[in-house]
Amino acid sequence: MHDDIHFYEPTNGHGLPHDPFNALVAPRPIGWISTQNRDGVLNLAPYSFFNAFNYRPPIVGFASIGYKDSVRNAEETGEFCWNLVTRSLSEAMNETSATVTPEVDEFALAGLTPADSRVIAVPRVAESPVSLECRLSQVVQLADSNQKKVDTWVVFGEVVGVHIARELLRDGIFDTGAAEPVMRAGGPGDYFSVGPDQKFQMRRPKP
Repeated sequence: MHDDIHFYEPTNGHGLPHDPFNALVAPRPIGWISTQNRDGVLNLAPYSFFNAFNYRPPIVGFASIGYKDSVRNAEETGEFCWNLVTRSLSEAMNETSATVTPEVDEFALAGLTPADSRVIAVPRVAESPVSLECRLSQVVQLADSNQKKVDTWVVFGEVVGVHIARELLRDGIFDTGAAEPVMRAGGPGDYFSVGPDQKFQMRRPKP
């Protein structure tokens, strides 16, 4: 039990130097989302609100604070691609977080290579060892507890194609630690990387 607790109601402020919410729900996988508009202009952007939500069919989603190019492009074309951010790609990912006009190609900006997908038209990041090709399933505008709409949009997609670098498959099992995925932490510029040292195992209780 923890007796000394800092409590706050978010609507009244947190009273701390930095909002802790993002750090509490952490570390969070990064949604490095590639899209393109109807004219074929590419976009690549990282989203710190991203996760997987279903097994069959596999569904992933990312949340955009503000109706940004990634949301617009996904709605226009019905497609997007998620690309794994690894430690070696973290600087390039950070470059793609720059606020630029819609006609700017973040692949070129960060020195990355667009690679053809197999099922969808949107390209993936060739340098990333894992990519998920997605077809749009839902776009949901979030609302607060009073049902007032907020300026945040969640984009869900069914995974219709999966790319995995064979070097990360060990006896047919994906080696998460070897991939060194990068995740968002809570501070203004904080990230975490996962490696083999963080691995431990637990078996589910038998029914």
